[in-house]
Amino acid sequence: MMKKTVSILIMMMILTSCNAPERKQYTGVTQGSYYSVIYYDERDFSDEIDSILKDVENSVSLWQENSIIRKVNENKDVIVDKIFIDNFNWAVKAAEFSDGLFDATIAPLVSAWGFHYKKEIALTDKMIDSILELVDYRKIRIEEGRVIKDNENMSLDFNAVAQGYTADIIGEYLYSQGINNYLVDIGGEITAKGVKPNGETWKIGIEKPAPDKNAERVIQMKIELKDKAVVTSGSYRKYIEKDNVRYSHSIDPRTGQPVEHNLLSATIIADNAAWADCLASICMIAGMEKASELLKNEDVEALFIYLDDENQLQTFQTEGFEKMIVH
Repeated sequence: MMKKTVSILIMMMILTSCNAPERKQYTGVTQGSYYSVIYYDERDFSDEIDSILKDVENSVSLWQENSIIRKVNENKDVIVDKIFIDNFNWAVKAAEFSDGLFDATIAPLVSAWGFHYKKEIALTDKMIDSILELVDYRKIRIEEGRVIKDNENMSLDFNAVAQGYTADIIGEYLYSQGINNYLVDIGGEITAKGVKPNGETWKIGIEKPAPDKNAERVIQMKIELKDKAVVTSGSYRKYIEKDNVRYSHSIDPRTGQPVEHNLLSATIIADNAAWADCLASICMIAGMEKASELLKNEDVEALFIYLDDENQLQTFQTEGFEKMIVH
């Protein structure tokens, strides 16, 4: 009887092992950063994932020479696609929500400061004032598939939403194929659904702000993520230095200047990565006090890492975020 019981248990273990879904992971480079897609299924969707990544780059990547957004910015006649329209609509929503703190027409300023593919220029206050005339999301729109600008020198930059959007549409594709457990990471913009086969939730590391862009990455904390998206925006790795002065990549579209405040990173947990991406970027421009006010009525969770008056790292998180931290 004992041998029979042991045999049954061994057989059950073998069957469980055989029935466990296969782990698939695809990694690579996209939109100037990395990507990682993990899911559990025997089917290979690498070609489909690669196709989605290429479609997004061909539509909204500023580094893709013949992308739709490059053609729009260069005033070439082009019919925009669904990907472009989706990113445009997210950008407009974020701009209206933040009263212009988020503005996709900031591209001329970003380029002038040296954060684009174009070479930076020596900026003066007069030049910044001149460029600011080109920054206003209310002066650009889409009509019958074409982008209409009030000023032909206006240009767009979807970098603060495109990676989150990409994570979302890859996740949506996997879900449409019956994949209920996955983790999609596009340059740190993450969406997660379900759990691992053993029932474990997805664990996501939140990076500790570093002293410079080349410093070793250190995890500040880990969170559990299920059926949500998480995005972190920070100023500690994305910056340029001029004359020994560090300038953040977060540029205030109202002033034309890189922001100066004590908020080092903002992490947002939301239902989708596109909106989390937008909100994290808004927080980094707004600063902690204004960001807290803006998020007050949003159904999201947030973590702020900042420097106190004694230049020490401090954290503030919402109650819901606190519950997701792995202790």
